[in-house]
Amino acid sequence: MKTLHFLVIGKNQEILDVLKRIIENNEGWTAKIQSDENFCYEYLKRNHVDIVLLSSGLEEQFEKDIKVFCTGLNKDVKVIDHYGGGSGLLKNEVYSLFPNLQE
Repeated sequence: MKTLHFLVIGKNQEILDVLKRIIENNEGWTAKIQSDENFCYEYLKRNHVDIVLLSSGLEEQFEKDIKVFCTGLNKDVKVIDHYGGGSGLLKNEVYSLFPNLQE
């Protein structure tokens, strides 16, 4: 099974905690959660990340900037705009990016 590393960015700590738990309930999926946008750029440069998950409370300009930044990293980092909908929706969003993960 492929290991997926997530960086989950948002402003609501309770939502970030829930997303981390949902992500890590899947075998081989790990999540780092972060509410400080400035931290994210350096983290992405220095760590392997497969998916940046954008949660609620972020400024529109940051969302645009982080997407451009991820594209320019010379890494295959996927970005998901995720604003709720439960674990089923999150899995479908991930599987649409990595269809080979589906059982």
